[in-house]
Amino acid sequence: MTVVARRIVSTPVRGAAETWTVITNLLASAHGDGRRELERVAGVACSLISSEAPAADAIVVRSNGPRVRVYCLFGEDAISGDDKAESSLATYPTNGDWSMSLPCPEEDLAWVQTELALQSKRITARKLGEAVPGDEPASESKTGNAVSEAAFFRS
Repeated sequence: MTVVARRIVSTPVRGAAETWTVITNLLASAHGDGRRELERVAGVACSLISSEAPAADAIVVRSNGPRVRVYCLFGEDAISGDDKAESSLATYPTNGDWSMSLPCPEEDLAWVQTELALQSKRITARKLGEAVPGDEPASESKTGNAVSEAAFFRS
Protein backbone atom coordinates (compact mmCIF):
# COMPACT_ATOMS: atom_id res chain seq x y z
CA MET A 1 0.00 0.00 0.00
CA THR A 2 1.34 3.41 -0.97
CA VAL A 3 0.83 6.19 1.56
CA VAL A 4 1.15 9.92 0.96
CA ALA A 5 1.26 12.30 3.93
CA ARG A 6 0.54 16.00 4.14
CA ARG A 7 1.03 18.30 7.14
CA ILE A 8 -1.24 21.35 7.11
CA VAL A 9 -0.49 24.48 9.15
CA SER A 10 -3.34 25.23 11.56
CA THR A 11 -3.80 27.31 14.73
CA PRO A 12 -2.63 29.91 15.57
CA VAL A 13 -1.58 30.66 11.97
CA ARG A 14 -4.92 29.55 10.47
CA GLY A 15 -8.27 29.09 12.14
CA ALA A 16 -10.03 25.72 11.97
CA ALA A 17 -12.31 26.80 9.09
CA GLU A 18 -9.39 28.00 6.98
CA THR A 19 -7.48 24.81 7.79
CA TRP A 20 -10.45 22.68 6.62
CA THR A 21 -10.63 24.77 3.42
CA VAL A 22 -6.95 24.02 2.72
CA ILE A 23 -7.59 20.30 3.33
CA THR A 24 -10.70 20.36 1.12
CA ASN A 25 -8.77 22.07 -1.69
CA LEU A 26 -6.03 19.45 -1.36
CA LEU A 27 -8.41 16.48 -1.50
CA ALA A 28 -11.21 17.55 -3.84
CA SER A 29 -11.61 19.11 -7.27
CA ALA A 30 -13.36 22.47 -7.51
CA HIS A 31 -16.74 21.17 -8.71
CA GLY A 32 -17.15 17.56 -7.69
CA ASP A 33 -19.24 15.43 -5.37
CA GLY A 34 -16.20 14.97 -3.11
CA ARG A 35 -15.96 18.72 -2.50
CA ARG A 36 -19.67 18.97 -1.73
CA GLU A 37 -19.38 16.11 0.76
CA LEU A 38 -16.34 17.64 2.48
CA GLU A 39 -18.13 20.99 2.66
CA ARG A 40 -21.21 19.33 4.26
CA VAL A 41 -19.11 18.01 7.16
CA ALA A 42 -17.11 21.23 7.61
CA GLY A 43 -18.66 22.07 11.00
CA VAL A 44 -17.77 18.69 12.48
CA ALA A 45 -14.32 18.72 10.88
CA CYS A 46 -13.62 22.21 12.23
CA SER A 47 -14.62 21.06 15.71
CA LEU A 48 -12.11 18.20 15.48
CA ILE A 49 -9.39 20.50 14.17
CA SER A 50 -10.11 22.93 17.04
CA SER A 51 -9.62 20.06 19.50
CA GLU A 52 -6.25 19.36 17.80
CA ALA A 53 -7.31 15.77 17.09
CA PRO A 54 -5.40 15.56 13.76
CA ALA A 55 -2.06 16.50 15.34
CA ALA A 56 -0.76 12.96 15.93
CA ASP A 57 -3.63 10.94 14.43
CA ALA A 58 -4.18 11.51 10.73
CA ILE A 59 -7.26 12.25 8.73
CA VAL A 60 -7.12 9.23 6.41
CA VAL A 61 -8.52 9.06 2.89
CA ARG A 62 -8.77 5.70 1.15
CA SER A 63 -9.35 5.69 -2.58
CA ASN A 64 -8.26 3.93 -5.75
CA GLY A 65 -4.90 5.71 -5.54
CA PRO A 66 -2.47 5.99 -2.66
CA ARG A 67 -3.75 6.23 0.91
CA VAL A 68 -3.61 9.89 1.98
CA ARG A 69 -2.85 10.85 5.58
CA VAL A 70 -3.41 14.48 6.55
CA TYR A 71 -2.01 15.81 9.81
CA CYS A 72 -2.37 19.33 11.20
CA LEU A 73 0.37 21.39 12.79
CA PHE A 74 -0.52 23.41 15.89
CA GLY A 75 1.20 25.91 18.18
CA GLU A 76 4.94 26.36 17.68
CA ASP A 77 4.96 23.72 14.92
CA ALA A 78 2.38 25.76 12.99
CA ILE A 79 4.22 29.03 13.58
CA SER A 80 7.61 27.72 12.47
CA GLY A 81 6.13 25.72 9.59
CA ASP A 82 9.25 23.58 9.47
CA ASP A 83 7.30 20.33 8.97
CA LYS A 84 4.69 21.85 6.67
CA ALA A 85 3.85 19.76 3.59
CA GLU A 86 0.92 21.33 1.76
CA SER A 87 1.82 20.61 -1.86
CA SER A 88 -0.93 19.35 -4.13
CA LEU A 89 -1.44 15.67 -4.82
CA ALA A 90 -1.08 14.07 -8.26
CA THR A 91 -4.83 13.36 -8.31
CA TYR A 92 -7.81 14.21 -6.14
CA PRO A 93 -8.48 11.22 -3.88
CA THR A 94 -12.17 12.15 -3.57
CA ASN A 95 -12.79 11.46 -7.27
CA GLY A 96 -14.39 8.05 -7.73
CA ASP A 97 -14.73 5.56 -4.88
CA TRP A 98 -13.31 6.90 -1.61
CA SER A 99 -13.78 7.02 2.15
CA MET A 100 -12.43 9.19 4.95
CA SER A 101 -11.77 8.55 8.63
CA LEU A 102 -11.45 11.48 11.03
CA PRO A 103 -9.70 11.20 14.41
CA CYS A 104 -11.89 12.22 17.34
CA PRO A 105 -11.46 12.61 21.11
CA GLU A 106 -13.32 9.84 22.93
CA GLU A 107 -15.61 12.28 24.78
CA ASP A 108 -16.91 13.65 21.45
CA LEU A 109 -17.06 10.39 19.50
CA ALA A 110 -20.78 9.61 19.93
CA TRP A 111 -22.09 12.97 18.71
CA VAL A 112 -19.47 13.24 15.96
CA GLN A 113 -20.33 9.79 14.58
CA THR A 114 -24.06 10.58 14.71
CA GLU A 115 -23.62 13.92 12.93
CA LEU A 116 -21.30 12.49 10.28
CA ALA A 117 -23.77 9.67 9.56
CA LEU A 118 -26.44 12.31 8.87
CA GLN A 119 -24.14 14.24 6.51
CA SER A 120 -22.12 11.59 4.68
CA LYS A 121 -21.94 7.92 3.82
CA ARG A 122 -18.20 8.12 3.13
CA ILE A 123 -16.86 10.07 6.12
CA THR A 124 -16.63 8.43 9.54
CA ALA A 125 -14.88 9.09 12.85
CA ARG A 126 -12.68 6.93 15.03
CA LYS A 127 -11.38 7.34 18.57
CA LEU A 128 -7.97 8.97 18.92
CA GLY A 129 -5.27 6.31 19.00
CA GLU A 130 -7.34 3.69 17.16
CA ALA A 131 -6.33 2.37 13.77
CA VAL A 132 -8.44 3.16 10.75
CA PRO A 133 -10.87 0.27 10.23
CA GLY A 134 -9.52 -2.00 7.49
CA ASP A 135 -5.98 -0.64 7.69
CA GLU A 136 -3.15 -3.10 7.80
CA PRO A 137 -0.76 -2.77 10.72
CA ALA A 138 2.25 -0.69 9.72
CA SER A 139 4.69 -3.56 10.29
CA GLU A 140 2.92 -5.92 7.88
CA SER A 141 3.01 -5.88 4.13
CA LYS A 142 0.43 -7.27 1.72
CA THR A 143 2.53 -10.38 1.20
CA GLY A 144 2.35 -11.24 4.89
CA ASN A 145 6.05 -10.72 5.55
CA ALA A 146 6.55 -8.93 8.82
CA VAL A 147 9.38 -8.03 11.14
CA SER A 148 8.89 -9.37 14.63
CA GLU A 149 9.83 -6.53 16.95
CA ALA A 150 10.52 -8.96 19.82
CA ALA A 151 12.82 -11.09 17.66
CA PHE A 152 14.57 -8.04 16.25
CA PHE A 153 15.48 -6.69 19.69
CA ARG A 154 16.51 -10.05 21.21
CA SER A 155 20.11 -10.07 22.38
